[in-house]
Amino acid sequence: MKISKSNLIIIGAALVSLVFSEYFYFSGDFEKSIFVGQWVAPILCAGIYFNILKTK
Repeated sequence: MKISKSNLIIIGAALVSLVFSEYFYFSGDFEKSIFVGQWVAPILCAGIYFNILKTK
């Protein structure tokens, strides 16, 4: 199974969001960390949605 460039971009964006969330958490800004951490799931869901559209 080959991972396409668009899938790598989606996974990368989710990982960047996760890393920033952890950075904010450990720097003491808990509200920002929760806000940014909630972006991970919608980014991955958008990636799944676009993959479904691409296969139809």
